[in-house]
Amino acid sequence: MGADRREEENTSFNPRLLDWLVCPITRGLLAWDRDDGELVSKAAGLAYPIRNGIPIMLASEARAITCE
Repeated sequence: MGADRREEENTSFNPRLLDWLVCPITRGLLAWDRDDGELVSKAAGLAYPIRNGIPIMLASEARAITCE
């Protein structure tokens, strides 16, 4: 997916949702990766996609990441 398309899909995400959302696996905090359009759980090593401004908080939809 191109960067323009990703930016278009995620412009409606409200970062204030981070006050309420937690990782469904660890119940830990999430960070918003604006560049990739994902919510990142470093504890779980997962990045959850945001589609049309809606976080998809399903482990089956998340991609594995490595946290340094």
